Amino acid sequence: MAQLQHNMWVIQSRSAVLSIITGGGKWVELTIHADPLYQHLLLTAERKFWRCVENGEPPYLFGVEAPRPRIEAVRVVDMSGSNSWAEFAGIYCRTRSVVVEHEAAKSGLKNLMPEDAKEAAGHGVRARRSKSGSISFQILEQEIGHAELQ
Repeated sequence: MAQLQHNMWVIQSRSAVLSIITGGGKWVELTIHADPLYQHLLLTAERKFWRCVENGEPPYLFGVEAPRPRIEAVRVVDMSGSNSWAEFAGIYCRTRSVVVEHEAAKSGLKNLMPEDAKEAAGHGVRARRSKSGSISFQILEQEIGHAELQ
């Protein structure tokens, strides 16, 4: 929006048409009207920034504290005295192999689904392919008994 308002200010246009193609491939056309207040604030900010470039001084945000730089991680910490750490570490260790097995099963199901299939189902699982091509899975509650191998 800032670029569009800037360009409208430069050519002194009262409106512009914005043409967008969304991630899903849908085309959207929007008519945007000039916003003189927004354009004034934008131009003021652009001028202040350009002065910083020319003078070499760092720009600053007005009314907002600048984000703090990330601290370099250098310590090794022993968490064996933390009960919370112990609880989460136990859960992580118990569920890690199940997560790996789950991801392998999803990958296998995706590979088995024919490329031209919109939906596939069987043994208590339904797979659906979206318009973008991603595949999602759903457990079919009424068929869970059939999913078990005899």
